[in-house]
Amino acid sequence: MKFRAHVEPPEPMRGLEVPPEVVAALGGGARPPVTITLNGHSWQSRVALLRGRHLLGLSNANRQAADVAIGEEVEVEVELDTQPRIVVEPPDFAQALDDEPVARAAYDNLAYSHKREHVRAVESAKKPETRRRRIEKAIATLRG
Repeated sequence: MKFRAHVEPPEPMRGLEVPPEVVAALGGGARPPVTITLNGHSWQSRVALLRGRHLLGLSNANRQAADVAIGEEVEVEVELDTQPRIVVEPPDFAQALDDEPVARAAYDNLAYSHKREHVRAVESAKKPETRRRRIEKAIATLRG
């Protein structure tokens, strides 16, 4: 489904405004998971509902990859994303989770975005000792 929107500045409660009729036509509720395509660049997100406006977040990285400028009117294509969102755990993090059944159960019950953040924290560590500390911290947090 296509619509036109203005690229809003990267500020709180800004993004690409989605017309309510587009959200309704997607059929995934008020905050459906979607795949967004802008100038041939695609990414997954959810429609946000902020102060009565339906918005798609547009990070600086996605804005640059799509080669669009703030203030520009663009054609946006969205489709309901029905594929399960899966986060692949790095082997050392997966092993640490498997060694702690309570942490594994808590992790398995997290939303995709929260799983992704745990994995991103582990994978972004530059030193092995930092990576180990981040895994330990994630396990402690998940244990409660």
